[in-house]
Amino acid sequence: MTEYKLILVKRRTRLEELVVRYNTVQQAQFYIERLGADFSDYLEEDRRYHHSVKQAQQQLSQLGRIQTIDREHVPNFIFGAHDIVVVIGQDGLVANTLKYVTEQPLIGVNPDPMRWDGVLLPFTVEDLSFIIPDVIRKRRSMKEVTLAKVELNDGQYLYGVNDLFIGRKTHVSARYEVRMGSSVEQQSSSGVIVSTGMGSTGWFKSVLAGAAGVVGSEAWQHIQSGEAFIPDRDSRSSHSNSNPRGKGYSEAHIAATASAQGSMSDMNHFGWDAPYLYFTVREPFPSRTTAANLVFGQIHPKQPLQIVSQMPEDGVIFSDGVEQDFLEFNSGVEATIGLAEKRGRLVV
Repeated sequence: MTEYKLILVKRRTRLEELVVRYNTVQQAQFYIERLGADFSDYLEEDRRYHHSVKQAQQQLSQLGRIQTIDREHVPNFIFGAHDIVVVIGQDGLVANTLKYVTEQPLIGVNPDPMRWDGVLLPFTVEDLSFIIPDVIRKRRSMKEVTLAKVELNDGQYLYGVNDLFIGRKTHVSARYEVRMGSSVEQQSSSGVIVSTGMGSTGWFKSVLAGAAGVVGSEAWQHIQSGEAFIPDRDSRSSHSNSNPRGKGYSEAHIAATASAQGSMSDMNHFGWDAPYLYFTVREPFPSRTTAANLVFGQIHPKQPLQIVSQMPEDGVIFSDGVEQDFLEFNSGVEATIGLAEKRGRLVV
């Protein structure tokens, strides 16, 4: 038995979420099967997950003091300096837990390897019997993870493991002033995304992929040239390299595509422990009073990003896709986004 306390973090299964909504398993089954879905998959997932949790509890109880907490209690839980945190995944639960710990090592466990890929879940329940002793004896490698942090001028703050979102609760445009270095700009957009290296393969990547696809497209080159783009039947069916504007246009198109693809490949060097963040603005709208120039950039210790809300209501900041855990971001509130003073530590 070790003097270290072992914190086991678990979540609700899909079946348990349905029971919360419909009160009983039978009513949940009626709802799912009425829609033509297979309810047995919900039952099997629930069975496997609870079996993994029970196995983990049994193994951990033989290694030290154990405390089990549910996902919804993690934000208010006070982790001890010498605690070892074990998370029974999915990946999202690992990320959500990581932002609330300080320097404690975190072990991601895949409860059902046949169902979940688990990028952040390198271990199975059976591995815990030797992983925990290795961590205690400091024989396991740790992978450091850079976190993002947003601080408001009213003293509130929030960490992000993958990303931060700053915008409106709904699809209505967000209005704000953005500042970086000496640049200041009034903007109207669908919100701002700030990504860490860990989050660079998620939401951030999808935004960049969309932008690269637009810039590298033949339709975009026609728009830039001021001519209508009406592809002929052959180009639609075969995606041929024929070009009505000749060699000059073809070279410009190739250059634009290469530049877009190059920007995407640069993200491969945006590692989990990178000492910087990136921000991108979603769908910025230029008008008489708003601009769309300061829409992408790097955030580092000497260059934070500052955003001042101009939204009378429904302005929010949340992290890692967890919309329920948010900061209100309404008119007059100023947010400063930069690197967190702490780093996550994942056991590998």
